[in-house]
Amino acid sequence: MTETKVLIAGGGIGGLALGLTLHQIGVPFTIFETVRELRPLGVGINVQPNAVRALFEMGITPAELDASGVAAREWALVGQHGQEIYAEPRGTDAGYNWPQYALHRGRFQMLLARILRHRAGPDAIRLDSRVMGYEKQPDGQVTALIRSAEGYLTRETGTLLIGADGIHSKVRARMHPDQPPIHWGGTVMWRGTSTAKPVRTGSSFVGLGTHRQRMVIYPISAPDRDTGLALVNWIAEVTMDDPATRDDVGWFRQVDVGDFAHHFKDWIYDWLDVPALLRGAQVAYENPMIDRDPVATWTDGPVCLMGDAAHAMYPTGSNGASQAIIDARELGAAFLAKGVTPAALAAFDAKLCAPVSALILRNRGAGPFGLLNLVNDRCKGQFDTIDDISPKPERDAFMATYKTAAGFAMDTLNNAAPIIAPGAKAALRSAASTPGPLDGPT
Repeated sequence: MTETKVLIAGGGIGGLALGLTLHQIGVPFTIFETVRELRPLGVGINVQPNAVRALFEMGITPAELDASGVAAREWALVGQHGQEIYAEPRGTDAGYNWPQYALHRGRFQMLLARILRHRAGPDAIRLDSRVMGYEKQPDGQVTALIRSAEGYLTRETGTLLIGADGIHSKVRARMHPDQPPIHWGGTVMWRGTSTAKPVRTGSSFVGLGTHRQRMVIYPISAPDRDTGLALVNWIAEVTMDDPATRDDVGWFRQVDVGDFAHHFKDWIYDWLDVPALLRGAQVAYENPMIDRDPVATWTDGPVCLMGDAAHAMYPTGSNGASQAIIDARELGAAFLAKGVTPAALAAFDAKLCAPVSALILRNRGAGPFGLLNLVNDRCKGQFDTIDDISPKPERDAFMATYKTAAGFAMDTLNNAAPIIAPGAKAALRSAASTPGPLDGPT
């Protein structure tokens, strides 16, 4: 008899959320993370109410999330000339039972790692261990092929392997060796944070500009009581007419603000000075807005993809981290229903692969920022009253459709049962007792 153990490739938000879920339901696991030291890298992310609910059900508290970010109160779209196109409250201000959070990605990852190590022990996360691929075993188990930074190769065998190793996933490459290359549609993003006074409600997510050139701005800390200043996350975006003219676009490389600030030099309003906001950044990073084409399945017998490894998508809907957290809970629910078996992975795949793949394509088409496209197509962004261009019912319906597709429609979420019932524990079975053949690529 072999003991049940889940191997997790990747210690990002998805992999850590899965580790917390597995510990909660009593399933042994090990996370294999590439880096030698976890550090609070990155800039801002948004976590939607459905994922915040999942975090609370993992035992993470509002106070702990407050230390990594701030509860969002509003989501707004504003035209390049400063006119409001759409705005709505978010989180508990909108009537959700749970808040929406704007978080510093690195601090949030460190929070999850610290909590997981406290609960499951320091060996729950094995650093300097990049999963390079896998081999399925005749007895139904799976072996992860692991490489250290120095190039040492080791092998680890477990009941299941979950690929939570991001958009450059080696697990996905092994599962789908003929997948197309990463898709870039021509949009370049520059990211950074500045200490500034937050706009509108003081905790608003603002999309400003057009569908081809825009800023995304939101605070990721509460305002200082004395100065009123907060850490404000910003993303500056420009879509190239011909992507081939920017074949030098790097992957999250550091750049000078002066390299791109000229695109936004005239974006000065009575409520926001974009050039000043950009100049306030100590460091800026450039990367292309990229995703991957959907695949037909996320599973290969005892192997499954989750998070960006399964469904890397454009960040137009603030859904990447949220969906990774939901993936972790849905995998946990599948293990509760079907045991720690390939059958559970197949059930997870059957439930989420098709709808989330559709969300990838929806985000590629601008996601909720599609309202900017609509306004631009009708009036080139020039209007006196937005209702003359797009009536309020049309704008509300547009946003409601996206929320439903992304899994955080308010009434549905507020009335939904928890994905995992409190106190639920998985029935552990040996890999040798797992019935049935293993399907998928070999």
